[in-house]
Amino acid sequence: MSINDESGNIPDEYDGGPLPESGAVHGADPLHGRKLRVGIISPYSFETPGGVQFHIRDFAIELMKRGHSVEVLSPGRRTAEMPLWVTTNDSSFSVHYNGSVARLSYFGVVGPKARKWVRQGHFDIVHLHEPETPSLSHKPLTMLHHPPFVGTFHSAFNRYPLALKVFGNYLRGYLRPLAAGICVSPAAYDTMRHYAPSALDVSVIPNGIYTRQFACAPVRREWLGTPDRPTIGFLGRTGESRKGFDVFVRAAQKVLERYPHARFLCAGDGQEDGRRILAKTDPSGSLERHFEFLGRISDKDKASFYRSLSVYVAPQTGGESFGIVLVEAMAASCAVVASDLDAFQAVSENGRAAALFANGKGDDCAERVCTILADGEYRKRLQKNGYERSLTYDWGRVTDQVLEVYARVLS
Repeated sequence: MSINDESGNIPDEYDGGPLPESGAVHGADPLHGRKLRVGIISPYSFETPGGVQFHIRDFAIELMKRGHSVEVLSPGRRTAEMPLWVTTNDSSFSVHYNGSVARLSYFGVVGPKARKWVRQGHFDIVHLHEPETPSLSHKPLTMLHHPPFVGTFHSAFNRYPLALKVFGNYLRGYLRPLAAGICVSPAAYDTMRHYAPSALDVSVIPNGIYTRQFACAPVRREWLGTPDRPTIGFLGRTGESRKGFDVFVRAAQKVLERYPHARFLCAGDGQEDGRRILAKTDPSGSLERHFEFLGRISDKDKASFYRSLSVYVAPQTGGESFGIVLVEAMAASCAVVASDLDAFQAVSENGRAAALFANGKGDDCAERVCTILADGEYRKRLQKNGYERSLTYDWGRVTDQVLEVYARVLS
């Protein structure tokens, strides 16, 4: 298996309005002006938000901004907010996967429908996300005649799953039709190399963000922290154990000993789960008075969320192949505290762009938060280093790298 280790530059995002501007300085066009017809297949339903779906959405938008034609196929049903260029197959089921719940599509006529979509699309290239997963993006690989396939691998695991061990030989043969592979991080590559064909040409190209959206977001007064009343943020599904909300709660207890007026702002699904964790940690209910649950927030509000915080905490305990929340917060010039997962170490340049704490240790997390709150120069240095690091992951540069893969495949 060959590997090209590449990283991604600069800034905006899409919430159903006008297409965003990247702001990046693009390199030379590897396609020399050729405009492609690209088909992208998602393994996960667009009905519920998730990192892979956001990645596909934003990458498709960036391709269309450059004049390419894009269609996306996804499991599940259409919703009112889905773009017209997303086609769904009206079939999905829920399964627990890598510490989360995924909506996949695999059985019955799913395979023939997916292959028919590929044939009728007359694509120059078809981009399959998570082709090792038993879902839609797995199905076209049995086609005898097809356009070139590129696969992107997102998953990373603390422990290599038994299922992948059992099906390793099967996957090595099944994935042979791939002309090239992309891993979103070294951690994803470490997982994928166990089951991918040894001859597969693989590039490490990170997830992307529109950094300008985060850098230029307006501050929200109600979320803004002050020196004696700092705001410390969490974003994620509070009921999903690997997101580390219980670690965040334990850290909050310690932070409050030194900053008794601190506020802990929690964005994302699972408010009731969050309250249960708070009640279990502190039955008296005094801790909960410092927590504010914001629910699911829009992309625009998420950018303002990061911009307004004193500190953002990413307490995830595992199952993270990249660390997009770190990059988003850093692009908003927010000081970040994160667990020392391999993926977060890579994004933060081993602690240069974010303060790292021992995974699962609430006391250590609290110590990093308090150090940032007490040391203004350190906080400014983290903000500066974080912003500079975030530019590496702008969709402008990331898309350039993916198009270089397409050019190699098509040549």
